[in-house]
Amino acid sequence: MNDPLKRIHMQIMWNRLIAVVEEQAQALLRTAFGSITREAGDLSAGVYDTRGNMLAQAVTGTPGHVNTMAAAVRHFFDRYPLESMQPGDVFVTNDPWMGTGHLFDFVMVTPVFRGEQPVALFASTCHTVDVGGVGFNAEARSVYEEGTCIPHLRLRKRGALEEPVLAIIMANSRNPVEARGDLLSLVACNDVGAARLLDMMREFDLETIDELARHILDTSRTATRAAIGKLPQGEYRATSMLDGYESPIELKVRMQIGAGEITVDYAGSSPASARGINSPKCYTEAYSVFGLKCIIAPEIPNNAGSLEPFHVLAEEHSCVHPLRPAPVTARHVIGQMLPDLMFGCLSKALEGRVPAESAGSIWVLPLASEGASGTRFNVLNVGLGGTGARPGKDGLNTTAFPSGVGVVPVEITENESPLVFWAKEYLPDSGGAGQFRGGLGQRIVIGNSEDAAFSVSAATFDRLRNPAAGRGGGRSGAPGAARLASGRTLETKSVHVVPPGDRLVLDLPGGGGMGDPAQRERQRIEADIAAGLVSSKSAARDYPVRR
Repeated sequence: MNDPLKRIHMQIMWNRLIAVVEEQAQALLRTAFGSITREAGDLSAGVYDTRGNMLAQAVTGTPGHVNTMAAAVRHFFDRYPLESMQPGDVFVTNDPWMGTGHLFDFVMVTPVFRGEQPVALFASTCHTVDVGGVGFNAEARSVYEEGTCIPHLRLRKRGALEEPVLAIIMANSRNPVEARGDLLSLVACNDVGAARLLDMMREFDLETIDELARHILDTSRTATRAAIGKLPQGEYRATSMLDGYESPIELKVRMQIGAGEITVDYAGSSPASARGINSPKCYTEAYSVFGLKCIIAPEIPNNAGSLEPFHVLAEEHSCVHPLRPAPVTARHVIGQMLPDLMFGCLSKALEGRVPAESAGSIWVLPLASEGASGTRFNVLNVGLGGTGARPGKDGLNTTAFPSGVGVVPVEITENESPLVFWAKEYLPDSGGAGQFRGGLGQRIVIGNSEDAAFSVSAATFDRLRNPAAGRGGGRSGAPGAARLASGRTLETKSVHVVPPGDRLVLDLPGGGGMGDPAQRERQRIEADIAAGLVSSKSAARDYPVRR
């Protein structure tokens, strides 16, 4: 495209398209029933061309959703060809292997028509509080026990809801009102996106967005290949140990950086666990590519074009490529650790320019009533650890990386249940020491205001024995810990019961440090001298630098 005015015009429309999907995401935030979506932002939204290529994603949302959703739309085409879709139709699934990795996330797809001509599709995803089965834990031995799987179905036909589909989902959920509300919020947000896209097309006098789609995909693909081309070519390897469930999990990766292409291969990683911490291939691909883009091409918008130069390989039946019916509910325990594995490889190609390891997978806190006494409840909250130190900066405290979700305010959970959060505070010294310190984790203390027990699933509690590693001489972050206030340590990923009158105490892990810790001390002394707080003579006497 040699015409500069045409390029400017295309860029304006591209930016407008990103604004459209951001409004789509904001509509989901404002209408979702489940607190994990409306408060923590566990969602994603995007627009696709009529071939199923993702053109734009909302800034609001998580990479685990949007990057899995990037491929999910094409699975709908296999069952409902575009020519069979009609205005007012909506399609849904929560199939872990063809959606977002576990049953709790529903993918909603809505075709958009200009007159009778299909011009685009909108897709959205959010986490539903409960889908039946054993609940949000890793106890199931197969996906059949984990909840209700909805195959690719039509949820709305020419504007009329298919109520039997909703009835099946509600009948199998412990939170039926929230389940229905979340599904309808996904329908509504896609409708908002569709309306705004049609407004945009009328404003720019577009009959189709095919030309814009080609521009977006070609530009993004070319830019990503150029960014990869600046890297030193070669093969790089990294490994990581996770706590696992019945046994530790070892992740191995070999990264091949070529001319405009990167291939990562997880050959040699641990086999699939018997419990639900496995990461389906779609989720493995989502977070692997996200980790690569964070370092290599963070400024290039996320779409099918910018994702195309990355290739992910994994052995079937491994923990990063389990096959049905392997259990997968807590798939982010492994999946959200993969960006750090990408960073481990890239740190060897880009020495000093890659952050240290982070706490990684968020600690999802499924909290539920236990026994016959007291108020019945089933709620979700989130615990966040620290991120790894960054080149030239400390890590971020209590920040979800790579997930990107926020937290559910304690007031919300306390309003939805009789639980009380007695403490939620930074955990001192939990960030790894270094020239730049790792981000701090946090301490969370939870009790029941009633004289009744409650349960917590520890399925997602990791880095209890394998803390986030430092980089370039930086120290590891502090490991996580889970216990009862009365003293008992919660060492396994199983469901634990907190007895009446007792409290749950959680220490979230910190991020790894970066660089020699002694250098940080030198910099502090120099700053004190420059500020006139101490003399150079007294500094040498009173602040000896450890070697």
